[in-house]
Amino acid sequence: MSSKNPLFNKRRDYWQPAALKHNHLLPVDDGHLHHDLDDKRRSGQEVFQMGCSQNSTRVLKPIAQIADSKSEGEHSMELKTPKDVVVPMSKIKLGFIILALCLAVFLVALDQTIIATAVPKISEEFRAMDDVGWYGSVYMFTLCAFQLLYGKFYTYFCLKRTYLCAIGLFEIGSFICGAAPNSPTLIFGRAIAGLGCSGIFSGSLIILVHSVPLRLVPIFTGLVAANFGIAAVVGPLMGGVFTDSHLTWRWCFYINLPLGAITVLVIVFLFTPPVRPGLVHLTLRQKLEKFDLTGTAVFIPAILSLLLSLQWGGNKYRWSDYRIVVLLLLFVLLISLFIIIQIRKQDNATLPPRIMAQRSIAAGALFSMCLGAAFFMLVFYMPLWYQVIKGQTATQSGVMTLPLILGVIIMSGLSGVIVVVCGYYTPLMILASICTAIGAGLLTTWTTTTSNAITLGYQTVVGIGLGLGLVQPLMAAQVVLTMDDIPTGTTAMIFFQSLGGALFISAAQTIFNQRLIGGLKEVIPTGVSLDVLMRVGIHNMKNLVPPALMPKVLIAFNDALTHVFYIPLALACLSMVGSLAMEWRSVKGVKLEMTAL
Repeated sequence: MSSKNPLFNKRRDYWQPAALKHNHLLPVDDGHLHHDLDDKRRSGQEVFQMGCSQNSTRVLKPIAQIADSKSEGEHSMELKTPKDVVVPMSKIKLGFIILALCLAVFLVALDQTIIATAVPKISEEFRAMDDVGWYGSVYMFTLCAFQLLYGKFYTYFCLKRTYLCAIGLFEIGSFICGAAPNSPTLIFGRAIAGLGCSGIFSGSLIILVHSVPLRLVPIFTGLVAANFGIAAVVGPLMGGVFTDSHLTWRWCFYINLPLGAITVLVIVFLFTPPVRPGLVHLTLRQKLEKFDLTGTAVFIPAILSLLLSLQWGGNKYRWSDYRIVVLLLLFVLLISLFIIIQIRKQDNATLPPRIMAQRSIAAGALFSMCLGAAFFMLVFYMPLWYQVIKGQTATQSGVMTLPLILGVIIMSGLSGVIVVVCGYYTPLMILASICTAIGAGLLTTWTTTTSNAITLGYQTVVGIGLGLGLVQPLMAAQVVLTMDDIPTGTTAMIFFQSLGGALFISAAQTIFNQRLIGGLKEVIPTGVSLDVLMRVGIHNMKNLVPPALMPKVLIAFNDALTHVFYIPLALACLSMVGSLAMEWRSVKGVKLEMTAL
């Protein structure tokens, strides 16, 4: 029989990792058997006896163990055979599942971008311009605060049920937002939607890993993640169309209900969750003991304290106000306690030190936080610049941000192909940091007279950089970790990406408000109240300010918004630390001759 096996077998229209389908095994020395049995953690599989005659004394070793042992000391990392039983499925079923996962991720991203062009109208209707930052930051807070907890649920509970529960919470939150009669209700609905969203993206990637051949995981990961870019294109446009039509901005949230139902139906009827023998005999109590409930109870108020301090500091209260000081001290105390809990709990921790100490995971976490924050901030504030400075409608501002989003879409998909071909994701991360920093730096040069051609060109540079880099930390987690650790590693990467968005959107709102108030104080007449201007909304401001002063008002807005763009610039530069620290690991899979006996 041939000494080489294909990456995966397509016989009878079924896709499955070849090592699992045929159980290809290699002979090993009898004297090493006890080492294999004691080291099951490396391969996650028992030592099999297969393919030999009854009188044979040879012991066969799974190819994943062979690859694992031979890769030690090498610069390339071999992908390991999953320890869970992967149920084979037809190409048609796999296609529907992939489409459902793409739709789910699309909805998650859509909910983050569709509101961008609707925010000015929402703030006007609710007369709550000072709540603008909360619409994005509270969503990002619950999204990242509960993401690590979802990692535990995906590890110890049914993958399918956990995923469906996350979608259910997201749908409930979307309904509350659509029906919100006031700003506080909308903020509450955004929090619930974020709670559900925190489990959707990570769950989609985990389902993906259990559904496609490992060799093709980079391509499909790029395909699924590219829906963030697609939603970033469609989102502002849809938000503008809904806002400018009789449907109103409320359909920015109602649209999630029928689309989410499609994903639910596909997953319910077509996806079979992987069999995990190690969890079968665990009771509910034993599973809950694996959860870091103490760490979670400490972590959530820690992040909330930091978020509130960033949201209120310099806006509602001075930075020297005792409330802000107490919040910052509380954050330092709680996050220190959280770190201590993680060290003591080890593998049962929310963020196991063993995983976070891995070089690629630590570097990827920093990289994800920086680039994720830069992406969310630009998507949130760039349409605002076009609406205020260029006087465009919500729909027009969505069209004008297409270069940024198309760059993210195209390069996210293309980056997966590049990684499969060249085998390495680290070079793309380095290039992403450089391109994003250059592009974000160019954005800070915008003025009220900058031409559309220049703004579109600068956006393209940023979009290319973000598209090249956003997916790569997820690749790293799937390459350097064992199958049992992939749920934790994947959720960790998404967590830090979301955390960056939550924290820095709040920081951006603080900078925006401070710069805007300072600029308006210098130009508005003494008879006009700043508080009134900040509440009436951007489009109604011209009714309160004399026409002769509007150019100066626009300059004040431009100054505030371009100072916000300095944050993505700084984050892109900081992301270089993560990209340079990332290990150079290959994703080309097992490079051994696999002998079928």
